[in-house]
Amino acid sequence: MDFFQRSIGQFYHQGHDGQQDQLAEEMPLRDDLFCAEQMVQHGKYLALKHAVGAAKKCPDRLLLRLDDNEQCLIETHALLTDAVKNKLPIVPAGEWLLDNFYLIDEQIRLARRHLPKNYSRELPRLAVGVSSGLPRVYDLALEVMSHGDGRVDSEALTLFVVAYQTVTPLLLGELWAIPIMLRLAMIENLRRARIAAARGNVNLAQIWANKMITIAENDPKSLILIVADMARSTPPMVSAFVAELDRCLQGNGSALALPLTWVRQQLAESHLTIEQLVLAENQQQAADQMSVSNTIGSLRFLGSMDWREFIEDMSQVEKVLCLDNNDVYSAMDFSSRDRYRQVVDALAKRSPGFDSRLGQVEIHVAQTAIDFSQLSAEQKGVNDPSAHVGFYLIDQGRPTLEAALGVQLLMVERVGRWIRRAPLLGYLGSMLLLTALFSSVFLIPAYQAGVTTWRFILLAALVILAFSQLASALINWLITLLVRPQLLPRMDYSQGLPVELRTLVVIPTLLTSMQDIASLLEALEVRFLGCRDDYLHFALLTDFCDAN
Repeated sequence: MDFFQRSIGQFYHQGHDGQQDQLAEEMPLRDDLFCAEQMVQHGKYLALKHAVGAAKKCPDRLLLRLDDNEQCLIETHALLTDAVKNKLPIVPAGEWLLDNFYLIDEQIRLARRHLPKNYSRELPRLAVGVSSGLPRVYDLALEVMSHGDGRVDSEALTLFVVAYQTVTPLLLGELWAIPIMLRLAMIENLRRARIAAARGNVNLAQIWANKMITIAENDPKSLILIVADMARSTPPMVSAFVAELDRCLQGNGSALALPLTWVRQQLAESHLTIEQLVLAENQQQAADQMSVSNTIGSLRFLGSMDWREFIEDMSQVEKVLCLDNNDVYSAMDFSSRDRYRQVVDALAKRSPGFDSRLGQVEIHVAQTAIDFSQLSAEQKGVNDPSAHVGFYLIDQGRPTLEAALGVQLLMVERVGRWIRRAPLLGYLGSMLLLTALFSSVFLIPAYQAGVTTWRFILLAALVILAFSQLASALINWLITLLVRPQLLPRMDYSQGLPVELRTLVVIPTLLTSMQDIASLLEALEVRFLGCRDDYLHFALLTDFCDAN
């Protein structure tokens, strides 16, 4: 960077008022551009540098910042819209923001929906540095943005995350948060594009220039008074203001050389010239245009990338679970694999040695489940249900795994598991208990009142019958609220059945008439056309009505 550009940067950071100081604190996310190899080295460097603090309650700063960014971008959009209506020129970065504001607004709403309240509190937070108190994965997103000048692509992101995890594994929750945090970082970068500040400085320069031009045409002797007024207002001597003032005053008569002379004197104190600031402003506009265009392109990239595949490729837990016997886990569909990973995440959080700063705990949980399944495969064979890792994650082997990990169950969970082991007993027992409680409200007073035996028996039969229906309806309603349905694990046959799983689907039926035969054949053809596969076949198994 040339000397005058460094001087401009220092001058801009010093500022002339509180507004400029605030802008200096919120510089665009722009750092040295890194190639793929440099991103790999930077990922390892960050992993060694990051120090994660102990989990503690603190306000969710990301949601507050998102609201603030949204308000700032809306105000910037309003400024640009007014400028266009007044047929005033706007910077190229402003044109990008104005043309794509619908996309930005959509991404803000999407970020708010995917970032529920208190979600970021569950993520490991940095203890030191500029991003202290913010989630570690958010700082990674900021680094990817800054060293790509707003541009994010799958290759650089993958290499960066892989390199980071060679030193420090990320939690499953952090991996799932990467697209959310990238979206927040992109919105943050658009907010920091300084379009609104530049527009404000341009508007200020145009106001003073219009006053001076009008006075120079009507009363040139009073021009010095306008220059004095401008001097007393201490306008910001930043590149946007100076460049616009110079553009408006140049070529409008020799009288207007006076305000430009005053500007030169002010800049001379910082060893700058008008020409340097004009050149710097042009370079700044080009850099801002590139950054904003890259960021908007990256917002589109977020919606087109298959994040499920990315997260599975990055997950260290996934690599351990893929060691399952006969590759059964690898052949399952995504929802089933994700359910297994969620169980690993839940068990890791409840393990005695769990620390949100250590991704190794999740890996330990997955490895323990794999060890149990491999031991069972050696003892009972690979085709035994206990040889599959899911047996210990979501099935009968779960207590064994929890005991090995030292997971302590809550009383509610113990009762729930006891009921699930004997569901009929729990269901009927609950109904009988509620029926007895409700019925006692009526029967006890009747017994105490001395109701005759036959009348008491008749009353009891009616009351028990009525309240048994109420208890049944209440238990059924509570079950729908408390018991969540669990999808059965499924294999992924989206690419077709393997040859060893060649299947014949047989439909048994009776032949009653000639018309039934035609309809059966038509239904069979529909099934065949709806499930075309080289190793999936359909057949009718029929007989006549008088057959034995």
